[in-house]
Amino acid sequence: MLKAGVLGAGHLGKIHLRLLAQSKNYELVGFYDADEIHAQQIVKEFGYTYFNSISKLIEAVDVVDIVTPTFAHFDTAKQAIIAGKHVFIEKPITNTVEEANELIALAAKYQVKGQVGHVERFNPAFTSVNSKIKNPMFIETHRLAEFNPRGTDVPVVLDLMIHDIDAILSVVDSEVAKVSANGVAVISETPDIANARIEFENGCVANLTASRISLKNMRKSRFFQKDAYISVDFFEKKCEVVKMKEAPQTPGDFDMILQNAEGVKKQIYFDNPAVGANNAILDELDAFADAINNDTTPIVSLQQATKALEVAIAIINDF
Repeated sequence: MLKAGVLGAGHLGKIHLRLLAQSKNYELVGFYDADEIHAQQIVKEFGYTYFNSISKLIEAVDVVDIVTPTFAHFDTAKQAIIAGKHVFIEKPITNTVEEANELIALAAKYQVKGQVGHVERFNPAFTSVNSKIKNPMFIETHRLAEFNPRGTDVPVVLDLMIHDIDAILSVVDSEVAKVSANGVAVISETPDIANARIEFENGCVANLTASRISLKNMRKSRFFQKDAYISVDFFEKKCEVVKMKEAPQTPGDFDMILQNAEGVKKQIYFDNPAVGANNAILDELDAFADAINNDTTPIVSLQQATKALEVAIAIINDF
């Protein structure tokens, strides 16, 4: 088992602590949090071991799980990597692309692995249709959330939209050609609602909307490709796959047939895969353990997370 420690024991950090303690792949050694009073409350409530310094925790583990505020990602990850420890970093990977690239270089130098917590890659609704998304040419995403002060230290693009940016980059096999965007700060000092258009070199276009001041929660993506429409509801963990094929010569009574202006007939049919229940955070942590144990590339590598950050920052810079 890999010895793991958590840096940061806020809302998400406590979830990571609980799941690492449950995982069969890790031995939870303990945690560090800058707020010692808060940390002692967690020790009293859950019995986890508290380390009073980051360096002591890093020294005691094989894997450092970084769930601190984003501004601390770079320094803590750098310290862990130089110590020869594997790092799991919550999204976004760092504050800047320059910092992310330095972490990539350090991970290669010290021969350690890194994974970033773009958890939607492990959402069962997405994983169940991932293999069916082939060369999409138009993508539309809506990620809306009710207001929560937690996370407002960064723009909504880095707080919410980056999930969809990462998912899109994972299925579009093309470089980004152009980014255009608009954002509005309503409650926070940084944009709370944003819309972005990403154009790829292969002609694919993605239209993304994110808001953290919505009256309801929504996390939906739609992928349009030749002869198929795929819908993913990340919030409800549901998906729908609508495909078209050549219509049979003699359609059945319940066959759905469309005919275009040229007289070409297509049959519409549904190919909805089963969506299993899972804990996406536990799955991503276990997948990282597999990558370490089998010496394979993590599912969300530092390089992939850096590309998502590059696009996110390009969007913010276009406001």
